[in-house]
Amino acid sequence: MKNIFGRNFDWHLFSIWIILAVFGIIAITTASAAKIGDEIHLKNYYWKQIIWLMISIIAFIIVLKIPLPILDMLIYPLYLATIILLIIVLFMPPVNNSRSWLFLGGVSFQPSELAKMMMILLVSKLIAKDYLNELKMLYKALSVVIIPVFLILLEPDFGTTIIFWGSLAFMLIQAGFPASYLVIIVSPLIGLIFSFNWILFVIASLILIYYYYRESLSWVLIAFSTVFNTFIFILTPVFWNTLKAYQQNRIITFFNPMHDPLGAGYQVIQAKIAIGSGQVFGKGFLQGSQKNMNFLPEHHTDFIFSVIGEEFGFIGTFLLIVVFFVFFNRIIYLIKVVSKKEYKIAISGIFAYLLLQTFINIGMNLGVLPTTGVPLPFISYGGSNLLINSFAVAIILKYSEYRDI
Repeated sequence: MKNIFGRNFDWHLFSIWIILAVFGIIAITTASAAKIGDEIHLKNYYWKQIIWLMISIIAFIIVLKIPLPILDMLIYPLYLATIILLIIVLFMPPVNNSRSWLFLGGVSFQPSELAKMMMILLVSKLIAKDYLNELKMLYKALSVVIIPVFLILLEPDFGTTIIFWGSLAFMLIQAGFPASYLVIIVSPLIGLIFSFNWILFVIASLILIYYYYRESLSWVLIAFSTVFNTFIFILTPVFWNTLKAYQQNRIITFFNPMHDPLGAGYQVIQAKIAIGSGQVFGKGFLQGSQKNMNFLPEHHTDFIFSVIGEEFGFIGTFLLIVVFFVFFNRIIYLIKVVSKKEYKIAISGIFAYLLLQTFINIGMNLGVLPTTGVPLPFISYGGSNLLINSFAVAIILKYSEYRDI
């Protein structure tokens, strides 16, 4: 049994994945149930998630058994297929003001989930060959990322695009890309964040220029970055006026949930009430009043962490976070011991993609990050999310067999 998947198969990571998936089934079961008095009204979300978990396990085993040369050959066609799906999805009926889902019979699928993995695998494959040529590495990485990001922005799905850029940054760092160049890439955020206060923008720009000078960057590069950031600073107010009302409300409500307590701020307020009401030990399995009375929207998907907080309290959420910590810590260990450059970069990208999803979801449940619709990996209800995340873990386990120790 020990060598069924290979001599270096990492049973530690595999076991943690199983624990998270089972925890997700339990959380979805209580999140999809409404207990009123002695009556329990149970929806079939938990049963569907069990079916998707079985499918994910089958896909998991298939990935582990596919020879690496064949898997490597599939990256290009799967990336192109994903681009086609991202185009098709733009013509689908909107769900919650976003065209993110493909509907095939009774099954729905989110192509952007697959796009994350295909981007990571293709970028890691390309930049591993040119890790000594920084400009070539950056050009290849951006050429892969820019198309899916543009298509996902059209849906619109801003949360997923953040995960794309975050994963790309982690992969470039792992490939040896200079930190100062990464600062240049993310520096337009200064123009975005301080676009309504020119004094803060000038101060931040001067600090940035001083950093560039300390890093001995060329004045041409410094000038280009400054001009581009200024362009973003000028353009952001124009872009703001093109956003739809619900998108503007989401951003404003992030800073002040009471701005629209019955609209955009409603989810955040109810999520915080649910988590706070759970106190230390929680109200108990199926006993969450915010969930039972349906005050908490999307409680089996985006806001499932709030259900866990309400019914299992601080202890339940703390234990879940500890399991996630052990999970990510194990991936960090595997990144260190994997011997092949391409696989190190790919695992780093997957690590970032799963970590950012976890961080963003828990952050929006606690009200410290905007509501973006990013699910909690392995815990939130959703077949495509569970399948692709399980595929990601399978890739880590497959690549991690090529290690030094």
